[in-house]
Amino acid sequence: MGKAYGIRFDARLSEQDREAFCDMDIVDVPPGTLLYGDVLDESHLHGIIAQLRAMGITVVSVHPVEP
Repeated sequence: MGKAYGIRFDARLSEQDREAFCDMDIVDVPPGTLLYGDVLDESHLHGIIAQLRAMGITVVSVHPVEP
């Protein structure tokens, strides 16, 4: 099992975009959004960030969190 991470960005996800992250909790925290969930390894984390960037979303912060 990996480590839990919080990934914050200043954008809202459409319902369709939310489906891409169905294995993570998605919390609207004005002015943006927080993705929270288990990340298997560094490659998985980079993949999530790359997916957000491909959607045109700029990540504000990424940090490990307690589960």
